[in-house]
Amino acid sequence: MFLIKNWLRLKRSSLWNIIFGALAVLICLIIIVSPAKIQAQAKVGTTGTQFLELGVSARAMGMAEAFTAVANDVTAIYYNPAGLVYMYGREVALTYINMPAGINYAFGGIGFPLESIGGVLGIGFYGLNSGDMIERTYEMGEYEGTGRIFYWRDAALSVSYGRYLTDRFSFGFTIKYIGEFTHDYSASGWAADVGTNYDTGFRGFKIGMLISNFGPDMKFITNSYPLPINFKFGSSINVIQSDNHVLTLSAEGTHPSDNLEKYNTGLEYVYKDRFSLRLGERINYDIGGLTAGAGLSVPFGQESELRFDYAYQDFGVLTQVHRFSMSISF
Repeated sequence: MFLIKNWLRLKRSSLWNIIFGALAVLICLIIIVSPAKIQAQAKVGTTGTQFLELGVSARAMGMAEAFTAVANDVTAIYYNPAGLVYMYGREVALTYINMPAGINYAFGGIGFPLESIGGVLGIGFYGLNSGDMIERTYEMGEYEGTGRIFYWRDAALSVSYGRYLTDRFSFGFTIKYIGEFTHDYSASGWAADVGTNYDTGFRGFKIGMLISNFGPDMKFITNSYPLPINFKFGSSINVIQSDNHVLTLSAEGTHPSDNLEKYNTGLEYVYKDRFSLRLGERINYDIGGLTAGAGLSVPFGQESELRFDYAYQDFGVLTQVHRFSMSISF
């Protein structure tokens, strides 16, 4: 009787894995073969809180952010909360991004397993600062200004949770508070992300999906504006997999609410779980395409690790963007 029950449980788990895998593939095919007339049209400038579209991981950007299926560290808070389940300990990450025009962007995140109820909890903070700017009006002209200095700041605080629904299928969601501030006015609202991840068990082949930033419109002074909702579908596989060498190929498509479809593809090579090299290409973007990066992991203590990552992003006429990330797992 005991053997029969275990056999039935195994068959039931395998059946769910097949169902989830089939659904993921079916959705992918629907997206790919949808008629051109129902594809998204470019609606640039029709949504607000664009800082939510800036990537938060140097590792991910090195792979052109083809990261929805790859996400397996604390930055899954942003890229796919279903990937938080691949964290087996606590992890803290910090990212700094030097944007063009003196704009600075930073991210901080912490994730830790919840042993009492299962799953993994993640908390993230996002902050963008424009720096001081001279206030100018039509009356005062381009150079004189009004004598006032102002700034623009964006911030978001998010809480994420991910857990396994079967032995191969995981689900995650994020709730985030969003704020935009200047010296006289401000706007606030909330948004949510929902993600899934399916591990086929073959050479690390995973399929991930994410719907991000859906929520009510925000209002600034008297005008309302929608959030930059985005749907992402991606997959990844280890084309080389051995004790010392792992080469991961990833690809994904995105369907933003305010622009045309975009496509990302990336490579990550890892040597002995210590040294990483990354390369990626962003397709159908307004500016830039090539990305590259590297990483170094340094173990310390018995079960702790310190990781440094860097990414370069070609930003076209705006030259380039550099990202620096540091994370500690313990």
